Amino acid sequence: MNTIGIRGYALSSCVAVAMLAGCGGSQPSIGAPEAMRQSVRIVDRMAPASAYEVLHRFGRGSDGSEPEAGLINVNGTLYGTTTLGGSSHEGTVFSITTTGKEKVLHSFGGRSQDGTEPAAALIDVNGTLYGTTSYGGMNDDGTVFSIMTTGTEKVLYSFGSASKDGKYPAAGLIDVNGMLYGMTGSGGSGCTKSSGSGCGTVFSITTRGAEKVLYRFRAGSDGYWPKARLISVKGTLYGTTTYGGGGCGRVGCGTVFSVTRTGTEQVLHSFRGGSADGVKPLAGLVDVDGTLYGTTFSGGANGYGTVISVTTTGREKLLYSFGSGSEDGEYPEAGLINVNGTLYGTTAYGGTSGDYGTVLSVTTTGTEKVLYSFGGGDGAYPLAGLINVNGTLYGTTYTGGSFSCFHHLGCGTVFALTP
Repeated sequence: MNTIGIRGYALSSCVAVAMLAGCGGSQPSIGAPEAMRQSVRIVDRMAPASAYEVLHRFGRGSDGSEPEAGLINVNGTLYGTTTLGGSSHEGTVFSITTTGKEKVLHSFGGRSQDGTEPAAALIDVNGTLYGTTSYGGMNDDGTVFSIMTTGTEKVLYSFGSASKDGKYPAAGLIDVNGMLYGMTGSGGSGCTKSSGSGCGTVFSITTRGAEKVLYRFRAGSDGYWPKARLISVKGTLYGTTTYGGGGCGRVGCGTVFSVTRTGTEQVLHSFRGGSADGVKPLAGLVDVDGTLYGTTFSGGANGYGTVISVTTTGREKLLYSFGSGSEDGEYPEAGLINVNGTLYGTTAYGGTSGDYGTVLSVTTTGTEKVLYSFGGGDGAYPLAGLINVNGTLYGTTYTGGSFSCFHHLGCGTVFALTP
């Protein structure tokens, strides 16, 4: 399975820490769930249709497989990406109705300099969809692309095209007043943590493909290897880095940061690890009435990840530690969404039915509830967050479903859940 910095930065995992300083403990590799969980019995656990429903089970061949990204809603139709699968097995863009009718709109890698292996969700800008691929393009360092809802795709920018440019954009884009902003996990200027390949960037890009690096991470107190999408709050961008900051020794536990649209960056919080703080934020943030909420992949009282809040001035609070009960979720890779003041998200592991992950709710004061535990046949290892469409939550699981690929776990699913 791919590892960071080789051919799979998009598949975030403890593998990266092992390459640098050793993971420690028993933290699993999200990039290789089958290697960690082969001994677990697969359970086809299905809740009543009114609560949980599998809308689509991906299968190899021309269909997509292994969706790492979440979905977006465009006029009642859902759109998403798969990391692999499609006619060239380099990933797809697909559409799916809320009743489960799925269609592959584009298969990546089918022509020269096309992007490959999209790991991030799409965004809709005036009816055109925009996204990133982790690899492919002119330099095999990833791309920004546009695609019409009818399936016409165009590479807007190939990373690695300029000096000190970014590489491997695992994060998605955001639209701020017609300008797109994103991050790359590597590239930029050289830094000590990456043998000169760069520690990641924040960039802007127009819808016509004019790209500009706004900030280059240095792997010091400012963090490095950003994976998640930025958010905009009153014109300032906020995000997370997986590593770096002032805690956890040489590698760093990660950061929450702000960056202006002209490129001035400020670290708001450096994670410290241990029982009182999180470690490795792989997900982005959500703004609820001026306070930012997010998750960390590990750390907390039990070592299985946390839910945290942080103000825009940098006051951070640990709200919940995963693994607090025998049926709780573990290791959240995805961020949270806000639905009428309650936050909803997923964990990649944990739950009651084979350790295949959960859907959860959590209040802004830290009261958590597992809403659904995946069992394999109904999906496994949800790496992406959720979207809310008229009170129903929609999401993807990275594996599980069809049992036809990925070491017999399946190629992933699209699901619906009514809380």
